[in-house]
Parts: sequence; structure tokens; C-alpha cells
Amino acid sequence: MKSLYFKFAVTTISIMLLSGLISFLLSNFYYQINLKQKNDEKITNFALEVSEYINYHNEIDLTKYLEHIGLLGYQIYIVDEQGESRFFGATYRDKNLSSTTVQKVLNGETYHGINHFPHTLFVTGFFANELKNTVGVPFESEGKDYALFIRPDIKLFFNEMHLLFAFMLVLTIALSIVLVLVITKYLIRPISKLNSATKDIANGNFSISLDINRKDEIGDLAASFDDMTKKLAKVEEMRKELISNLSHDIQSPLSNMRGYVNLLDAPSAKERSRYIDILNSEMNRLSSLTKQMLLLSTIESKKEIMEVKEFNLGGQLKKVINQYQWQLSEKGIMVSYSSYNVMIKGDPSLLYTVWENLLTNAIKYNHEFGEIEISIEEDTSSVLVSMKDTGIGLEPNQLKRIYDRFYRADHSRTRSVDGTGLGLSIVQSVIEMHNGEIQVESTKGEGTVFNVSLPKL
Repeated sequence: MKSLYFKFAVTTISIMLLSGLISFLLSNFYYQINLKQKNDEKITNFALEVSEYINYHNEIDLTKYLEHIGLLGYQIYIVDEQGESRFFGATYRDKNLSSTTVQKVLNGETYHGINHFPHTLFVTGFFANELKNTVGVPFESEGKDYALFIRPDIKLFFNEMHLLFAFMLVLTIALSIVLVLVITKYLIRPISKLNSATKDIANGNFSISLDINRKDEIGDLAASFDDMTKKLAKVEEMRKELISNLSHDIQSPLSNMRGYVNLLDAPSAKERSRYIDILNSEMNRLSSLTKQMLLLSTIESKKEIMEVKEFNLGGQLKKVINQYQWQLSEKGIMVSYSSYNVMIKGDPSLLYTVWENLLTNAIKYNHEFGEIEISIEEDTSSVLVSMKDTGIGLEPNQLKRIYDRFYRADHSRTRSVDGTGLGLSIVQSVIEMHNGEIQVESTKGEGTVFNVSLPKL
């Protein structure tokens, strides 16, 4: 398998070469269509001036005059009506010229060999050092008719430029290839790092950190990759903690049940009754755990389970408070709430679970003879339910994890305080299903307040 570095380098160099070839072909096309005619006209005008000068100055030495023009950078060929010919200036590479062309010029016609020079694919007519690639005009000297064929000595005019341009072209291509290889290596290196980091993550190593500081798309990708790695590390930590907590929460009641089952042979009916009550309590714990896990899984995987209808939120809150009135009385907790008819649209059973979890938490973590304050506020588009307690409160670092599954903020509490650590996860999921928001404020030792905002829909 070819590497991305190889593919990128080869593709870039290929594009460079292809672009150069296309540019050359387009330049050649432009010369053939536009510049060649202008070049022919320019040389024709110069040839006519030479011809007219000779015609009006018969006393000049023709040989010296043409030699002088040749030294100025022109290639000249003259032939008289008897067929005698001479060359002046640089020699032609190809000296073939048809006798018909010569005769037409001797008869007074102008020969436009440059303009009519055949189209070639890779060599423009401008550089073709051929006798037929000239301009031909007639002139008369010492009573004899001549045909003069002339073209610029391109080698004389552009020899140094040829070398310069050739050197520049070769140097440009060489430097471009070297720079492409170096820059490609620079561009591909972060991707190679990302590839290596991906393999490390696949092997379970989430402690990697990419040293990529760039202000471009690759830099953004590296930053996103680092964020993803941190989140995956957190998910992995949560997964391990979830397995540990789940194993403990299942194993603990099972161990208790196994122990008390062995004690059911107690001789006293009172003891057997107490053991049976304990077994029922442990079974209820397992039942509650499995039900909450099933509910949470169902909520997250099937959002369409919602049965939305209009109901009285104030009446529902009052019903929840009445359901747990015995626990409130047992701890001597005073509840104050503003109960009035507030109609919203939502799933009554799911939202009942929300208020139930929030209220039971407020009871569990409250002090004896504490207080719980429940209020409802509404505006044109939303309803705000606030539940405030005077309980043990939470540390700032605990607030960050209260919605994690199986997380229990109060690690010091005993098993006499029943709970699974899934309640607030369920609360958050249900509120999100209703496009609402939940916020929590808490001070250690002073209490906690949950604010739930729900749209009226």
C-alpha cells in the first residue's frame, strides 16, 4: 500500500509538470493564432525598407550593406534572376526553399513564409531556423532583379536569454520538487501522528497527547482529537466505575440474601419474620435497581416512547408530595410549596419520575427537622420548577458528576439510605427528552436547589 506522503508528493509533482505542459501548449497556440502574424508583419516592413533603400541608392555597395545588416542580427539570403545566391549573417539550419517561391518573389510578390510556416505542436515557428521561415521581397540593384529573404537571428538575440531561461526552468523544477517533498513531509507528519495515536487509543491507551500546534484544519483536527481522547478516557473511567458499582450493587444484596436464607432455620418465629423482612428489603433493592436500569436504557434508546398530553403540573407535584408524606413526617421535614393550576404538555408518567427522584433525594440527604421548598413559576413560553432543601449539600467537584450513572456523592452514608445512583441520570434524560434544562446549585452543609425549566410546548 502506497503511503499518503508518496501519493501527495507524486500528485503534486504531476500537477506541476502537467501545468507546465499545458502552459507551453497554450503559449504555442497563442503564438500561432496571434503573435505569428504580427511577427511576420514586423519583419515584412523591415524587409520592404531594406528593399526600398537599395532601390533608391543604386550606388551603394550591395555586399557591404547586406553584410552590415547581417551583423545587426539578421539572416539574409539573396538570389538573382540567373539563380546566383549568397548568404549574409548567421547560416540557416535548413536551406531548402522551392524555386517556385523564389520565382514569385522575383516577379514582384512578397513571400510571407513566417506567417505561413506550418503549425507545430512543440516548437513554435518563431524559433525555427529554416530558410522557408522567412519574409521574401524583391529589389533591384545595378539593373538586376533580386529576391531577398530575411529573418531575425534568434540565436544572436536570445542566446543568453535561452541559457538563462533554461537554467531558470531547470532550477525551478528541481527546487519545486525538493520543496514539494519537504513540505509534503511537513504536512503529512501530523496525520502520521494522528494515525499512530489512533492505534494507541484502539489498544486502550488514552493518556496520549498530540504535540501539534498549527492554526489550520489539521490543527483543528488535532485539537478535536485531543478532546475526543479526553472524553474517551472519561468514558472508559466511567465504564469501569459503572461495572464496579453495578457489580457491588448486585453482589451486596445477593450476599445478604444468601446469608439470611441460611438463617431461616432459626428456632424463633420472631427471628424468622425479621430475616424474611430483610430478604424482602434486599429483593426490593434489586428490583428497584433493575427497573431503573431498564427505564434509563429505554429512555435513551427510544425517544418515541413519550406519550405527550396536557396535564396539571401543580396537581402532579402535590400528588408526589402526598405520596412521600410518611417519609417527610418520619424525619420531621417541613415542606412548603405553592400549588396552583399550571397546565403543560409532556409525558406525565416520565415527569412524575423526575419529581419523585428529586423529592426522594431531598428527603434522603436532608437533616432531621429540615425544610424543603417547592415552587412553580411560569411565563409565556416555559415553566420553572424549583426544589430547594436544607440538607448536607455538595462539594463543587461532586456537582460535576451528579448525573453520572451509579455515582453517589455521599460515600460515607450507609446502606440504610436506599439508592442506586441512577435517579439523577434518569431525571436528566427525561428533561432532555422534553427539550428542557436542569440546573443545580449547592453549598456544602447548607443545602441544594434544583431548577427545572420546561417548555410549555
